[in-house]
Amino acid sequence: MYFAIYQAIARDERRPGLYREYDPGFFDLIIVDECHRGSANDESNWREILEYFQPAIQIGMTATPLREDNRDTYRYFGSPIYTYSLRQGIDDGFLAPYRVHRVITTWDAAGWRPSQGDLDRYGREIPDEEYRTNDFERIVALRARTQVVARHLTSYLKATDRFAKTIVFCVDQEHADEMRRALTNLNADLVRQHPDFACRVTAIEGDIGHGHLSKFQDVERQTPVILTTSQMLTTGVDAPTVKNIVLVRVINSMTEFKQIIGRGTRVRDDYDKLFFNILDYTGSATRLFADPDFDGEPEVIEEEDIGYGSGENPPSGIAERPPVYQTEQPETSTLPPGGPTPERRKFYFDGGQVEIASHLVYELDPDGRQLRVVKFTDYTAEKVRTLYRNAAELRREWADPAQRRNIIEKLAERGIDFDALGNATQQPDADPLDLICHLAFNAPLRTRRERAQRLRFEKKDFFDQFGAAAREVLGELLDKYTEHGAAQFLLPDVLELAPINRHGNVMEIAALFGGPEKLRAAVNELQTLLYAA
Repeated sequence: MYFAIYQAIARDERRPGLYREYDPGFFDLIIVDECHRGSANDESNWREILEYFQPAIQIGMTATPLREDNRDTYRYFGSPIYTYSLRQGIDDGFLAPYRVHRVITTWDAAGWRPSQGDLDRYGREIPDEEYRTNDFERIVALRARTQVVARHLTSYLKATDRFAKTIVFCVDQEHADEMRRALTNLNADLVRQHPDFACRVTAIEGDIGHGHLSKFQDVERQTPVILTTSQMLTTGVDAPTVKNIVLVRVINSMTEFKQIIGRGTRVRDDYDKLFFNILDYTGSATRLFADPDFDGEPEVIEEEDIGYGSGENPPSGIAERPPVYQTEQPETSTLPPGGPTPERRKFYFDGGQVEIASHLVYELDPDGRQLRVVKFTDYTAEKVRTLYRNAAELRREWADPAQRRNIIEKLAERGIDFDALGNATQQPDADPLDLICHLAFNAPLRTRRERAQRLRFEKKDFFDQFGAAAREVLGELLDKYTEHGAAQFLLPDVLELAPINRHGNVMEIAALFGGPEKLRAAVNELQTLLYAA
């Protein structure tokens, strides 16, 4: 068995052609991996090698369906004789399953139209038309939309894993840079420690971008965490720990879509990578996953279907070239010294207000055959019921701070963000426990304020066992819980916040309870009683 790369054995002015050291009939079988990468091109030196060893059986392997730039490969090797689909790979455990989050902004849902007299950042009047998702960042760049997408993605990462490797596909290089800036600002706490937390990788970065990509692919490196890109990372990128594929660019080509999805299908159980998420802000994923061709058989190619001329239409099933606006061309946005103002190809609107209108979750059905849509609330209820048999069991574990952290982690792993859940149900003041018990088990829904007041009136004996100053500390902790939620019980950090810190430093506050252990026991009991009320 022999292994070689084309470059090592090819013949040209710099290389002698080592393949000729072997007789043409020496090999019985030749397997060409990644055979779409120019190996069968009529003009390539590599084609010469294949023809030299013509007596051998030759098998080409590729994960790339037929498209414009690889039809010579299909002409040479012929129609596929065996296929192994994404669905089969998932069923067999070799490829990672996926969950699709369809996230819709108000402007994507209803369209965006400029108000009378609206000017873009360069003083140009924006044509009075209704712009839709397909137009955003291509005809009109909406800064507020980029910001709200970046905020939603940041919230999602905070609720799941802030260091989960993420690729964000944008419309063009300029959009990728705008998205990188927004994500950098929203994650400033991590960027201070990791300056390369979010990076842009497009053609314009050159070697710097390749350096970011190399570090991103390294499973032993924590950063970069987020790469923003346009076209550059759709193919040929092996990043086995990618957990999030984010679409902020409309994808119309099934071939390109499959290549993008392929960035997330690697399984690395040693790095806790068993599935991946697709966050779709454009509708591309939900539309293309529903297409029968997504996991269908590849087209059978006949010789005469391959070589159509430049003036002809491509045969059915062959993806057309991407639109011109998707190519990696630097954006012209500066004034040449002494020259005329360059024509900008889109309008830039920096005003307006936009929000996330809905967040739907799609999952593979129980048979693994197709995606089914579930509302985020229904999805949450279903996941809670798979973890807990009833509300009483869930409440018992939630009352214990250690168990509560475990519950929150379990739900976060399943993509459940309590802030997003509160917004989806229009119940931002509800305690997360009450909210998920209400959704999963139809339990009564109460606000944090109601829960805290009930505790104060029904458990006065708990507070009476402490001195006046200690009771004030516990009362202020309840106030913080009412305002911000159960995370405010985290010791000792919360003791350093106003108004609690007016009682002294951490050790002085602990002394009010008889020492650190008694303080911790008191706060734990406070939480137990809070959730028992």
